[in-house]
Amino acid sequence: MADAGAGTGAETGGGADSGSGTGIDPRSDTASGTGSGSGANSGTGVPAGIGRGTVAGDTVAGVVQQWRVVHPGLDTGPMEVIGRINRCAALLQQAEDAPLRRDGLSRAEFDLLGALRRTGHELTPGELARETFSSGAAVTKRLKQLTERGLVERRGDTRDRRVAHLRLTDAGRDLVDGILPEQLAYETAVLAVLDPDGQGQLAGLLGELLSRLEGRMGALRA
Repeated sequence: MADAGAGTGAETGGGADSGSGTGIDPRSDTASGTGSGSGANSGTGVPAGIGRGTVAGDTVAGVVQQWRVVHPGLDTGPMEVIGRINRCAALLQQAEDAPLRRDGLSRAEFDLLGALRRTGHELTPGELARETFSSGAAVTKRLKQLTERGLVERRGDTRDRRVAHLRLTDAGRDLVDGILPEQLAYETAVLAVLDPDGQGQLAGLLGELLSRLEGRMGALRA
């Protein structure tokens, strides 16, 4: 999802084979390393109750079942959660990239524009890196491209020449505001497969997981 949920500015990865050792390429419709090139379930009739909260028929269900044959003594529960999160994120990102591509933007570039728009004030490159979970070098490269396109403008610091302050131009603001409703409409349509209560429960569980992960990562960096 663009901007990690239409406006958060969090840059998401969704890289290949990121399913916690499941052997799943989240960008593919098939499970990697199966030996058959088959997709979810592989026509093997994976039973409905193969794991904690597992839904038969998705890609992760088939991969988990394969790992249980190879290592029957291992608890594959984490794969069932993390693998599905990665797979869902990758599928959503693929579809949502379409409006960005039409406007000649990468997801990472839109994340920078989104961060400047939602915070409502100038940000330094370092602040943008933190807002979008990106490296300083990557932010510098993207800002150069966005500045050349006239979407972002740079203002030097009057007290320290080494510091730059970035803000959206009118064109940049209009571009973000034009794309955002389309992203939100897509997300609404996708989530319609869950009733409002289900969406609320999922949001709560993901929020709890994210909060704990961010707290743990923050403690490790301290």
